[in-house]
Amino acid sequence: MGTYQIGDVERLLQVKAHVLRYWEKEVPLLQVRKDLGGRRVYNSRDIRILLRLKYLIYERHFTLEGARDELLRELTGPGQDLRAELDALRSQLLDLYSIVTQRTTQIDEPLQSPE
Repeated sequence: MGTYQIGDVERLLQVKAHVLRYWEKEVPLLQVRKDLGGRRVYNSRDIRILLRLKYLIYERHFTLEGARDELLRELTGPGQDLRAELDALRSQLLDLYSIVTQRTTQIDEPLQSPE
């Protein structure tokens, strides 16, 4: 399972960091940790919740409170088996995204000439 810093999540979700930090405060389902340097570290579960939250707010026009309640209902309601399978698939896709991003970054780095 990959971990992501706030800049990675910003690019992935196309949501500003201050919005992500606000959502963290208002949605207790998010359990973002901080590393030893005090930087936020998101895991695949956090990303899945944030993706769903963004969809509910921007596409379905929920308020943040309504989206939070909907997320809670979805996570505890019927149909958990299908949701678990979808969550596993999303997790795999996020891990692949992380690998591709890292490799793309390595490719984009200029070649160093030996000194």
